[in-house]
Amino acid sequence: MKFGVLQFPGSCDERDAQLACARVPGAEAVLLWHGDRDLQDVDAIVVPGGFSYGDYLRVGAIARFSPVMESVIAFANDGGLVLGICNGFQVLCEAHLLPGALLPNTELRFTCRQVDLEVIQHDTPFTNLCATGDILSIPAKHQTGRYVAPDLPLSQVVLRYVSGNNFNGSQDDIAGVRNAAGNVFGLMPHPEHAVDPLTGSVDGLRIFESMAARVPV
Repeated sequence: MKFGVLQFPGSCDERDAQLACARVPGAEAVLLWHGDRDLQDVDAIVVPGGFSYGDYLRVGAIARFSPVMESVIAFANDGGLVLGICNGFQVLCEAHLLPGALLPNTELRFTCRQVDLEVIQHDTPFTNLCATGDILSIPAKHQTGRYVAPDLPLSQVVLRYVSGNNFNGSQDDIAGVRNAAGNVFGLMPHPEHAVDPLTGSVDGLRIFESMAARVPV
């Protein structure tokens, strides 16, 4: 299993995402530079958190046009697994690989806190090692994470903030969504920061392990 983790100018969580992927038994993870179109024959892609291109113009709007994203879009359209975390979620929405948009938090400030997420769907490539109703404890840190998607089908909601945990004001407490085909998934909380007992939670590792479980050996 080979993960590819994108690296943009302004990314700050690509190394943690790379290390999280490498914790999956039998997996390796390589960094994919924003200016390259070669995806190096990876089996799955992670678009990490950070501040791609300084969040200029609009979060994720410039990264969406980078050379590597041309290849990621083709990869996703061909059925490849793509995970977007925080800024990566924003990039995938800007690229129209995921529905909806991420707007500034209702309190208009950056917030960092541990949040509880409920698994709404377990039968996805990203949550298949979870059960519906499981609670995942994962940190979140962002200023532009209020998810809005009018008329979003319930079938595309994968994770919800548990009551009292939706600090950004996301529509219907939505924390993570997939595309209609099911192979692209985005969430604002950071599973790559919840893969070691020293952080207080290893719940995030289940997302990376679930992806590996869906990739043919």
